[in-house]
Amino acid sequence: MKHLVVTADDFGAAREVNDAVELAHGHGILKATSLMVGAPAAADAVARAKKLPSLRVGLHIVLVEGRPMLPAVSIPDLVDADGYFRCDMARAGVDMFFRPKVREQLAHEIAAQFDAFRATGLRLDHVNTHKHFHLHPTIAGMILKLGKAHGLRAMRVPLEPRGVLAAAEPGSAPAPAYVTGPWARLLRRRLGHAGLLTPDAVFGLSWSGAMTPARLKGLIAHLPEGLSEIYLHPATAGGFAGSAPGYRYADELAALMDAGVAEAARDPHIRLGGFVDF
Repeated sequence: MKHLVVTADDFGAAREVNDAVELAHGHGILKATSLMVGAPAAADAVARAKKLPSLRVGLHIVLVEGRPMLPAVSIPDLVDADGYFRCDMARAGVDMFFRPKVREQLAHEIAAQFDAFRATGLRLDHVNTHKHFHLHPTIAGMILKLGKAHGLRAMRVPLEPRGVLAAAEPGSAPAPAYVTGPWARLLRRRLGHAGLLTPDAVFGLSWSGAMTPARLKGLIAHLPEGLSEIYLHPATAGGFAGSAPGYRYADELAALMDAGVAEAARDPHIRLGGFVDF
C-alpha cells in the first residue's frame, strides 16, 4: 500500500498562502499544512484551520529568514540588526553548534514556537523547519527534546529518490544531494531511534517552487511503496512579503487542484492523509 501526505508549507506567511491552502484542501488533494506561528498571517491561518477539521496542521519551525517569536533582545545572536532571523545559515549553524549561549537562545526560541502552536488549540500533526534547518544536529536534538511534551510524533526527513523524479519527468537529470543527503540519512536514523514517524520518501526539493501539474501527476503515478510526502508552496499570487523570487506559487496551487492530478490520486493503491492518519 502507498501512503501519501501532500503538504503545503509556509501556512500563515501571507493571506495569499492561506487562501491557497484553503482552496487546495477544499477543492484539491492537499491534506496537510505546516504553520509558521510567528508569521504575519498566522492568526488568520489558525482561524481558517479551525474551520477545516480534516486539514492536518503541523509546526513549521522558522530559524532563518523570518520573524522570531521572542523579542530580539532575548536572542541577539540569532537575529540581525532589524530583529529578523539571520540569513547566513552556514555561519549561524556553526554558532549554534559551538557556542553555548547561542544554543541557549536557540532552545528558548524553539520552545516559544512550540508553545505558540499549543496555544492555537490545534492538534500537532508533524514538525518540520524552514529551509530544512532541522538537518542541523543541534536543532534536531532540541526539537526532539522539546517536542516530547507537545505530542511530537512525526517529522520530515528530506530524502528524495532520484529514480522517482526521473520516472515522473523523463529526460530530467536531478542533481545528487551531496550536501543534504548524508545529514538527512543521519537524521532518519536518529528519529527512528526516537520512535518518530518519518516518510520513506520526500518530494519537493528538486522542484521546489516549480511543482507543475505534470510533475505532481508524474510523482503520484510513480509513487514508491510505503509512506511518501510531497510538499509544495502554493499561493494565489506571488509578490507577498517574504515570497521567494522565481517561485511559481500560483502554478503550485493549480497543480494541487488539477483534474488529472486528482484522478491519479484516486488510485485504489494510494491512501491520502496527514501523518496522524498513518
